[in-house]
Amino acid sequence: MFQKNKILLLLVLMPLIASGQRKAKQNTRETWLAYMDRIARPVIYSLAQGKLKANMPVEFSEHVDNKASRSRVAYLEAFGRTLSGIAPWLQLEGGSEKEIKLRNQYRQWVVAGIANAVNPQSADYMEWNGGQPLVDASFLALALIRAPWIWEHLDKTAKAQVVAAFLLTRNTVPVYSNWILFTGAIETFFDKYGLDYDPVRVEFAIREFTQHWYTGDGMYADGMSFHLDYYNSIVIQPYLSDILDVMADKQKRYLRERDQVMQIGQRYAQILERSVNTDGSYPTYGRSIVYRGGVFHHLANVALKKQLPSSISPAQVREALTAVMKKTIDAPQTFTSSGWLNIGLYGKQPGLAEGYITTGSGYLCCTLFLPLGLPETDDFWSSAPQPWTAVKIWSGQDVPADHALELRK
Repeated sequence: MFQKNKILLLLVLMPLIASGQRKAKQNTRETWLAYMDRIARPVIYSLAQGKLKANMPVEFSEHVDNKASRSRVAYLEAFGRTLSGIAPWLQLEGGSEKEIKLRNQYRQWVVAGIANAVNPQSADYMEWNGGQPLVDASFLALALIRAPWIWEHLDKTAKAQVVAAFLLTRNTVPVYSNWILFTGAIETFFDKYGLDYDPVRVEFAIREFTQHWYTGDGMYADGMSFHLDYYNSIVIQPYLSDILDVMADKQKRYLRERDQVMQIGQRYAQILERSVNTDGSYPTYGRSIVYRGGVFHHLANVALKKQLPSSISPAQVREALTAVMKKTIDAPQTFTSSGWLNIGLYGKQPGLAEGYITTGSGYLCCTLFLPLGLPETDDFWSSAPQPWTAVKIWSGQDVPADHALELRK
């Protein structure tokens, strides 16, 4: 009798449990969308209105190296970095009625915003010449690579002006470091959309990293020297992955390099996932730490591409990135009174910033939102919550030991 009642009770409770799980999963996606909207809206909406330069306050590091130059490029920084993070979501179709409405609004703003950014007659025409403009033009190129919908919905004039703006960046010789990926990404954009591109700039970026700068165990040097920072995640591995995907698709080249970079990237994804502490904090070593969640660009990109190693599930990555989001975005003084990002990691901390950091720089945190490009039915969103590695270990669970990557010959 007891067993029969237990079974009946389970039959009653199971639909309620399942409903609760669905609601929890839906709420997680809604939480991500709310964070994304809060950060991206001031940038994207203002630019669509032709008022980004008028509306966006520009603050600098306490150690700013060239205030006049940094102030001119801060707007392209904010726009390119924001769009590179939300682009996969703009590419996606479907979702809840509320999400579809929000996406359609952003699509309109982005199309209008790009037209303003590249139109020399616009008040929001951006700076395309120089070192830092090369960096942030590449983030815009990365966004257009990730979201063909955007490129397809620009009119002929805007497309021509995007190309003209990107061509200006060829005047800049990149620093012999991760910067060679910036020129490589812009040329990859040209190739993706059937435009004349410089294969030498792409080859140079791919060859140096894959043949000369891999240091082992999932990480590359940043040029001739290894740096203990997050640039493998901020730039190097996401850029390499996206460039190689286009080259493999369009030119049928670099197939071996793409496979190797993916294998290396899976190991580095493990390292990043293990870096998230139980409360969503993470080690604060190296430069550009004020990019906040942008230091997990690579982990978010691997999740988006469904290339996570078997040792970490999409659900635990989702939960880890959600914890990072809450830790960094909910901190006091993360935003100005008018809703723009302050410089800092946990709130307003301009002393943490290098001389090249401005208000616009911090919008690289939007790359954390890349998995919003996966539909709500994907395992990343639909699977039940799972603890990430740090939570497992520090709650006493027994987990497999971590091991270095030995590349297959």
